[in-house]
Amino acid sequence: MAAAWGPGAEWALESVPDLLGASDDPSGFEPRHPVLATLARRHPYWRLGRSGLVMEALVPSIIEQKVTGQEAFSGFRSLVRRHGERAPGPGYDLDLWIQPTPATLRAIPSWEWLKLHIDPARSRAVVLAARVAESLERITELSPDEADDRLRSRPGIGMWTSAEVRARVLGDADAVSFGDYHVAKDIGWALTGEPMDDHELELYLEPWRPHRGRIQALVAMNGVRRPRRAPRMAPRTHLPAH
Repeated sequence: MAAAWGPGAEWALESVPDLLGASDDPSGFEPRHPVLATLARRHPYWRLGRSGLVMEALVPSIIEQKVTGQEAFSGFRSLVRRHGERAPGPGYDLDLWIQPTPATLRAIPSWEWLKLHIDPARSRAVVLAARVAESLERITELSPDEADDRLRSRPGIGMWTSAEVRARVLGDADAVSFGDYHVAKDIGWALTGEPMDDHELELYLEPWRPHRGRIQALVAMNGVRRPRRAPRMAPRTHLPAH
């Protein structure tokens, strides 16, 4: 049972099956590892969802680049609160917000991005993507490899950001977030007892292609991660807004 409000209500209802993973095809995925077999048995009906909304996934992914989670979430929350819109229907009373449109993103001045604690490298990538938002939205019509090429042809969008977007937008079961601070270390520890770097993880996951991203999702979903004993990275304090 689903209900929706606002000008996109009809589209949202039509998209519910995809959001819940109806288009995901796990056939051919063989755990071939006791940890993965256990994780798969715990979630036999779990599927990768796909949103079909590129900018809604791309903007927060860019804002997450090369910063702590605390800084990324704070910056994105401030962006949505200051420049987004209140959600329609019951969402208004629940204090839910809708991301800024590409037109709004293009109009935000440089000093306002700094007030959001989003540095020029990331804000520039967001604005440049917003200028070609219509073209980027069409990656939903492409294969995952073609979508990767289209995304990474844009300034400020690299391997990690493309994988994050393809996983959320296309439900790409092979999208692995290489370049992430934790992913390779956590998957390596979960499957071998030792942290890995990106190169080691890429070699290790090769037999599972085209389901490598499914392994990342299973490990993350079950909270399997290496012990973290070092102090957490502190948010940066050198931006002008500080």
